Amino acid sequence: MKKRLKQLLCVFLVMMVTVGLVGCSSKPKGFTPGTYTTETRGQHDMTITVTVSETEILDIIVDHKETPGVGEPAVEPIISRIIAAQGLGVDAISGATITSEAIIEGVADCLKQAGGDIEALRAIKYNEDLVREADIVLETDVVVIGAGGAGLAAAVTANENGSTVIVVEKEGKVGGNTILAGGALNAVDEGSETALANKDSVEHHFNQTFEGGDKLANPELVRTLVENAWDGVEWLKGMGMEFEPGTFTVLGGMWPRAHKPSEPVGTGFFKTYMEYIDTHDNIEVILNTRATELIVEDGVVVGVICTGRTGNEVKIYAKSVILATGGFGRNIEMREEYNTFWKTLDESILSTNHPGATGDGIAMALEVDAALVGMEHIQLLPLGDPVTGSLSGNIETDVERRIFVNKEGNRFVDEGARRDVMTAALFEQTDAMLFIILDGKNYENSDSLNNFGESIGELVAAGRAYQADTLEELAEQIGVPAENLIAAVEEFNSHVDNKTTDQFGRTLYSTKIDQAPYYACIRVPTLHHTMGGVEINTSGQVINESGEVIPGLYAAGEVTGGVHGSNRLGGNALTDILVFGRIAGKSASDAANEMDK
Repeated sequence: MKKRLKQLLCVFLVMMVTVGLVGCSSKPKGFTPGTYTTETRGQHDMTITVTVSETEILDIIVDHKETPGVGEPAVEPIISRIIAAQGLGVDAISGATITSEAIIEGVADCLKQAGGDIEALRAIKYNEDLVREADIVLETDVVVIGAGGAGLAAAVTANENGSTVIVVEKEGKVGGNTILAGGALNAVDEGSETALANKDSVEHHFNQTFEGGDKLANPELVRTLVENAWDGVEWLKGMGMEFEPGTFTVLGGMWPRAHKPSEPVGTGFFKTYMEYIDTHDNIEVILNTRATELIVEDGVVVGVICTGRTGNEVKIYAKSVILATGGFGRNIEMREEYNTFWKTLDESILSTNHPGATGDGIAMALEVDAALVGMEHIQLLPLGDPVTGSLSGNIETDVERRIFVNKEGNRFVDEGARRDVMTAALFEQTDAMLFIILDGKNYENSDSLNNFGESIGELVAAGRAYQADTLEELAEQIGVPAENLIAAVEEFNSHVDNKTTDQFGRTLYSTKIDQAPYYACIRVPTLHHTMGGVEINTSGQVINESGEVIPGLYAAGEVTGGVHGSNRLGGNALTDILVFGRIAGKSASDAANEMDK
């Protein structure tokens, strides 16, 4: 199976090269031969160097520090497509728009320096029209739909359990929403020095998760989540994934029990999973392959029908099928249909989600009579980037050492509260905008990184964060009354000293805000997580409208509902996909193995 699937992927790659050459029919002329360089910015600063002859773009070099798994995967495809097309009419890579557009515009600047007609070059399109390949029929023990965190956790677990596995992913890369996450993963190692020092326990994690979702989650699922969390962390460590020492409190996490991977954002998970997949037989990931329909025979789900990159049909028969397609945070129609809490979730509300989070798995599950639960529970965060809605650019490192102020320079909420509480309070502020305020104890120097692998120096230089030696100067930079900002900081510091609850009910403190330089950044509400989805039991089996198990069908991650209730605690999403991804993978594999007996 491995050889056959690799041949399939090679066909795709060969066709991509062929496709690029189609765009070469009208070569630009009039370049002044030479090498040209420009500075631009994607997620980070980058230098682009372009070499041209009189009639051709010969070479493009991008010196960059784009985030692995997020912006970085766009670099080589954009370069190759511009060179193949010999033009600038290249679409951004899905999920990496900022990086893609930065490279395209940087190359455009270099070609302008070379005397090129930029408008004419933009009119030369990279040809995406592919010749339709032949339909394909594959067989496997377990097929996993979706190559995000839940899908790959399930796939690796099923393969460890002795099953052949195929993963299909509609995007051109693995990662889903997990690759964009801050990386915080809640898990309690009971009896450890960290848990004892924080007075934490699995029972405390259960209570905060269940009560934090207004007791609307399935308590059996919550219990399964918290009791299997630490075992999941040890499993990852056993495969080589590294975590920073200690724990911290992530936004809306309610307690310092979040573990931070050593790799930025969610990249550590996928380095670990893909290293396993690349070094083991009988497990494959097929990209650019969109699942459209579950195959049902005699009431049993036995496979999935997909559309390949070239529009061909890819039909995969399996003994077990796992849905791991994520939520519907990017599907505005579904957001509006199910929303009952927020004033609106239309296109004016940005999202942290990757472009593929469109609820495909939920739609397929409905076609086989799967029950849905909690679809109205949709989570917004107060800390989105004001331009993109993403989590990048967030300067906080943990909850205990920062405050939020509004445009008047005043605090307005418990910054350690639930995410829905904080976001609802933010919508009541002027322009629904806040500033995060913290001090130099969070960043040792300009090269110190936030939770998304971005340095504070880069963020300040790009105007995405503000830095000042005094609170008065910081207030002037961000345009708030200095007396209000100073009073807010002093009031916060007094509670740190006295270890008292403030007027908003805040109880999470560690150090005062009193060490220069002082920092601020702007944040706005953004849609982050959809807690509703298909109903599952503690074995990851999908339940139908009659309350019965749908034979052959399993699910894990954000495509499911019932795990979090009305509000998800910060740090519990990665726990969810890890715990239930492993459970679904084991259950699906066990069922497949049983059929072989």
